[in-house]
Amino acid sequence: MHGHEELGSPRRAWRVLSTSSLLLGLAGLLVGCNNSPWEQGAESSNAIRSAMIENTPRHLDPTASYWSNDTLVTYQVYEPPYGYHYFKRPFELVPKTAGEVVKPMYLDKDGNRLPDSAPAEQIAESVYEVPIKPGILFQPHPAFAKDESGKYRYHALKPGELGERRTPMDFEHTGTRELVAEDFVYAIKRHATTRITTPIFGVFSEYVVGLKEYGELIKAEDAKLREGLDPSSPDKPFLDFRRWPLAGATAPEKHLLRIRIKGKYPQWKYWMQMTFLAPLPWEADAFYAQPGLAERGTSLDTWPVGTGPYMVTDYQKDRRIVMTRNPNYRGEPYPCEGTQQDVKAGLLADCGKKTPFVDAIVATVERESTPQRNKFRDGYYDLEVFERTDTGITYLVEAMDSDNVRANYQKKGFTFPKYSDVNSYIIGFNMIDPVIGWGETLEQRARNRKLRQAIAIAIDWDEYSTIFPKKAGVTAMSPLPDGIYGSRESTLEGTNPFTHKVVGGKRVRRSIEEAKQLMVEAGYPNGRDAKTGRPLVINYDYYAPPTPERKPEIDWVVRQFAKIDIQLEVRATDNNQFQDKVRKGKHQVFWLGWNADYPDAENFLFLLYGPNSKSVSDGENTANYQNPEYDKLFVQLKTLDDGPEKQVVIDKMVRIAQEDAPWSMGFFPYASTAVQSWVANSKPAILIRDHGRYLRLDIPTRVAKLEEWNRPVWWPLAALGALALLAVLYLRGALKRRERMNARGEILTT
Repeated sequence: MHGHEELGSPRRAWRVLSTSSLLLGLAGLLVGCNNSPWEQGAESSNAIRSAMIENTPRHLDPTASYWSNDTLVTYQVYEPPYGYHYFKRPFELVPKTAGEVVKPMYLDKDGNRLPDSAPAEQIAESVYEVPIKPGILFQPHPAFAKDESGKYRYHALKPGELGERRTPMDFEHTGTRELVAEDFVYAIKRHATTRITTPIFGVFSEYVVGLKEYGELIKAEDAKLREGLDPSSPDKPFLDFRRWPLAGATAPEKHLLRIRIKGKYPQWKYWMQMTFLAPLPWEADAFYAQPGLAERGTSLDTWPVGTGPYMVTDYQKDRRIVMTRNPNYRGEPYPCEGTQQDVKAGLLADCGKKTPFVDAIVATVERESTPQRNKFRDGYYDLEVFERTDTGITYLVEAMDSDNVRANYQKKGFTFPKYSDVNSYIIGFNMIDPVIGWGETLEQRARNRKLRQAIAIAIDWDEYSTIFPKKAGVTAMSPLPDGIYGSRESTLEGTNPFTHKVVGGKRVRRSIEEAKQLMVEAGYPNGRDAKTGRPLVINYDYYAPPTPERKPEIDWVVRQFAKIDIQLEVRATDNNQFQDKVRKGKHQVFWLGWNADYPDAENFLFLLYGPNSKSVSDGENTANYQNPEYDKLFVQLKTLDDGPEKQVVIDKMVRIAQEDAPWSMGFFPYASTAVQSWVANSKPAILIRDHGRYLRLDIPTRVAKLEEWNRPVWWPLAALGALALLAVLYLRGALKRRERMNARGEILTT
């Protein structure tokens, strides 16, 4: 019959033999490999390994960088004048490239010096004279390379001379030089550029003397430089900001930076710890202007130039980034002060030792969260995500939900310490909306306020943290989290009296019955308009698709409004559509998150400052809240130093916001990083992004744990061997039967 194979036929025997060989070969492969995603020997290297979520950073150019994911690199490579003390809370500024954290000198309109106690209205300028530490060197880079005659080797390349070079690592020569005050001046001037994204130019031009006018000058000069050139070409001539002076930023001495700020603005000191103020050598701008580099994607956005402890040595877009120790780094000492909790946790054991402790930081792009978490559980990531402060929460929840998981995590030494951080999530109300907002008359204003207060009571953030523990946090009483001067979150005096009351020394949320009574007073008994009888329907604008993961959270919000008989209509959009909607003021109720830029009350309370209204002036006040009394106090707040007077102003502003309820105050999410037990000195905080230099690896422990957690599983090999043996035995028996049949056939035929 066609296709039939006789038992013991050569064809069938060959098939069995081939299958046996395949099984034995597969077994051999299993013996020779392991499940490590890294190159052989990586576990023994003094390198921290971590993940990046979805793609590589957006901007590594310090002028353009304003994205959290960028900080993986920017705060390890660049060094602004100031930084934050790694352990102290509330956050305290410390010098980084500066010799000290300086107090401003105040001048009147005639240039005369004023006392430190002078009223803000008399202060025309605040002058910051910042000494820069001598002897700091930039990382090795071809931008600084000079030939024997002292000329820069790579500042005048002609088209075609670039050759096959695609990165700074491909150039034969490198150099360095000392950091000087002019590098900070150049960095401030560069915010006026028209060539790249400059997200903070608007803020800086409001305060730095002459910067707004400087922007107009640079725009005109850049147009002259590019006149007659192909506008579509990525190559652009070097825009040398040294050619044009800026009144508000000068270097009167080699190591002295002078910055002139309009009026009194105490928060300026916090901007000086952000990478917007990181020094930028003019040589880097000149180098990256060479023909062909921009076309190859080689720029400050991919290959930064700094004085920090690390430098980028491998950049593979949307694949991985490697930073290695900067050989020119001076070695700043590890801090010696901290809280009693820090001492107990052993975080001060490296007091006074030179940093950094690790030789490299390797970050790999992960497209999906499951393999990312699995690699951490198996020990292949030392920190799950380097710049994130919330990755540990998932593991804490998993440990709470399962005894087996908890036992496994304890055995592996996972601890995931939890802190409350300086960021927040709220549900806000569009105050220019006629239904939920201010209203046109005093009577309507009072009614709408009661409506918002009723909703603020109904939205139970403690319940949210219970139902969604992976996103949990501390229920907020005000816009100000702990760790910010002026916050009263940790005191009973700070209780929001419109949503909570104090019972037996504890905060208790007001009842739904009280919220429903407010609904009656607002004109909506049982959720219906008292005049028309129509149900109250409010739109909830949510800037994320209603995926299966997001849907439970959206449903939870709907249920909160339903407690007081309000029908919530969900309008999910992507972020671009949401931003367009809020700019036009077409939103009603919305979800919003905020990460602090700096630890000052102004950086949170400005989210409700009238002139910052999103739909009016494209500011960050998405609620479009405009209260003249609040705005007047905010203007006063901006000029106050920390002290009793500032506390009084903060208390007044918070009470106004609590009563007007432009937000349901939401919650302050917990910080808890996923860090392996062999990584020392980890203390997560959103504001502190330069932690790479403080982290230390216990390499022998890592090697031992990786071997323990990822031992080869031998039973599949044994099973395959047994199957192969059975196949061989079967083959031998089949062949013998074949031989006997052939012999019997020969006897019969004779």
